[in-house]
Amino acid sequence: MEIRERRSGSVVILDLEGKILLGEGDIQLKEYIAKLVERGERKVMLNMAGVPYMDSSGLGEIVRCYTAVRRAPGGGELKLYNLTKRLQDLLTITKLISVFETHANEESALQSFSAE
Repeated sequence: MEIRERRSGSVVILDLEGKILLGEGDIQLKEYIAKLVERGERKVMLNMAGVPYMDSSGLGEIVRCYTAVRRAPGGGELKLYNLTKRLQDLLTITKLISVFETHANEESALQSFSAE
């Protein structure tokens, strides 16, 4: 899996490309998020458009990343956007859709930070 980082103001945007599976992308994402939290980033968005598939291990890792950002000193937020239909269905079936704040596009996700 590839992770590209960019910024929009105080928000870190991670463009994810590739599958998030056990042993393929899950550890990489976890370590990347840990580094962001370490350097004091508190507003993180994951662009899921390039993630065609995620297994239960990948889903667990997204949950762990979400928890790590939320529990960071001072609190933080992790939002998902550009979910494929398959990922949207996965979050709905597992009832995690109610845990994550998801957005249809980058603009909507960015605006949700400024609305706080």
